[in-house]
Amino acid sequence: MPIFKIHHITQYNYDRPVRESVNEIRIFPFAGMEQEVLQQEINITGQPSLHTFYDYWQNKAAVFNLFEPHPSLVIESKLIVRTTTTNESHLNFNTGRGVLENEISGNLQLLELARAEAIESTDEIQKIIQMIDQPWKSIAAIVQDCSQYIFQYFKYIKGITTIETTVDEILDHRSGVCQDFAHVMLQILRSMKIPSRYVSGYICPNKDGMRGEGATHAWVEAWIPGHGWAGIDPTNNIWVTNKHIKLAVGRNFIDCSPIRGTFKGPAKQQLSVYVSVGYEDGHIFEDRNNVQMDAASAGEQGNIAEDVFAAQQ
Repeated sequence: MPIFKIHHITQYNYDRPVRESVNEIRIFPFAGMEQEVLQQEINITGQPSLHTFYDYWQNKAAVFNLFEPHPSLVIESKLIVRTTTTNESHLNFNTGRGVLENEISGNLQLLELARAEAIESTDEIQKIIQMIDQPWKSIAAIVQDCSQYIFQYFKYIKGITTIETTVDEILDHRSGVCQDFAHVMLQILRSMKIPSRYVSGYICPNKDGMRGEGATHAWVEAWIPGHGWAGIDPTNNIWVTNKHIKLAVGRNFIDCSPIRGTFKGPAKQQLSVYVSVGYEDGHIFEDRNNVQMDAASAGEQGNIAEDVFAAQQ
């Protein structure tokens, strides 16, 4: 059972002081048997009070306010976590649609997560489904083949997408990062009425190397009949392992956004994100990104400030 030390710093710098900053954070590990939080320390500019709660998806979240003028905002998480999951090799590859329909019948949350978004590229989605879905396949096999398809036919390229990139756009240029691949996979699975949810977290480096390692990451959890939620990472085409640390789950990125908020003041902001993953043997993997963000609109209403996953993957 490996233990990881994760240091995550999100810093917003403004070209002039802003005020009345109201923020919501989801940087707490998701509660579950696959991981155990040994220690977590949260440090925020001004040391505001954190009001914690659990949202609709059972993510632990917190809100805080900074009313005084401030030229920057730093949100730091120091986390020590032990993972217990090894892999999903014990999945039931025998159960099919009949069992799935029985399990989700009457479960409003699963039914919600089995509903696809309205997009323009429905024909393209149906073409992909025809390639991966066969009547004799189990749900787990369909999910696995969906991951394989994305891994094989979509290119991993940083910097060409943002958190606002749509599934239609990703399907058009067939490239992106882990957030994009997760959104495409969700659209495919939900179009087949398979409940699936977006997962945000970290992926820790290993000797074999994985795309997106050492930084924030995104993947998918699908509902497998007879098993429940099972994580799969289409960016690397693997079922989740004990190298994946889960922070939040939801319908899409917006539900899992680690940091989002508003402020007052006509300021331009720059976002810097630092993530380090440390091992018990002392080895540390570091990742840093700087993102120039749009200016706030003129006047008193500030723009939304989010920790941009797409810039980190």
